[in-house]
Amino acid sequence: MPSRKTKGKKKSVPTAPVAKEVLNSVKNKIKRENLLYAAKKAHNVSKHKSRKERLKMEEADPQLKEERLANNIPATIENMRIYDETVDAPIEGEDEFEEYFKNKRAPKVLITTSKFARAQAYEVSDQLINIIPGSEFVKRGHKFSMKEIAQFCINRDYTDLIVISEDKKVVNGLTFVHLPAGPTMFFSLTSLKMPKQISGHGRATNHGPELVLNNFSTRLGMTVGRLFQSLFPQTPEFVGRQVVTLHNQRDFIFFRRHRYLFKESERVGLQELGPQFTLKLRRVQRGIAEEMEWEHHPEMDKEKKKFYL
Repeated sequence: MPSRKTKGKKKSVPTAPVAKEVLNSVKNKIKRENLLYAAKKAHNVSKHKSRKERLKMEEADPQLKEERLANNIPATIENMRIYDETVDAPIEGEDEFEEYFKNKRAPKVLITTSKFARAQAYEVSDQLINIIPGSEFVKRGHKFSMKEIAQFCINRDYTDLIVISEDKKVVNGLTFVHLPAGPTMFFSLTSLKMPKQISGHGRATNHGPELVLNNFSTRLGMTVGRLFQSLFPQTPEFVGRQVVTLHNQRDFIFFRRHRYLFKESERVGLQELGPQFTLKLRRVQRGIAEEMEWEHHPEMDKEKKKFYL
């Protein structure tokens, strides 16, 4: 804030930071503002001077810069997260995805909607069919429950079931059921952007994409990651240059799909194909929508440094 002109004799301004007690002792508002402005200016001058000196020293000795960068780690919510003993811990007990990872069963996914689905649910189903190789869409009858649909899938050797949920004509969730014995996971869905809403989007092909999973580190997070893995074939078609990314940050899972663009021999670009959306795990149930194993509650959001995935 610029200093204000005052009548009378010009007062000297400080060239160093002013203590808070000194500022509080000055009763005149204009004088107090002048002191604060001068203190900030002196602090900035000192900071720029020390930066120039440090730059000269680091140019003479590059090791000083390496040591400074190694020690200068910013404090973020991620690196201050509350310790979770299940981080990188091995999976215990029965592994529902064992058949997939031992190549005993190839993924075969059925996609359907909630009852009385509207236009947006069918648009999302078209996108999921395009994303997941070998997936099929079946329109849901009004009389069939989740367990009846799951049994329909089991009888026809499907490995996974995806149900698109909506509320007030807007898609708001995805339910994943791994067959034949579960688990069942429900995710809320927000920030949906269809490809036509993404500027400069590309046109996807039928090639099987590569799958990138980031930051699924806890035991629950690894189970979620294995669920997503089980939807895609283990042998992507690299000729298609397509990649699906599920990036977990603070328990929000960001979905993106891109294509590699080889512009030069040493440079690679990315073209977004879409869609975009964000998932958040709400509940995990054993079997086909049976016993509740884990559920998100609003109280869990109060602790900002506690993450579950």
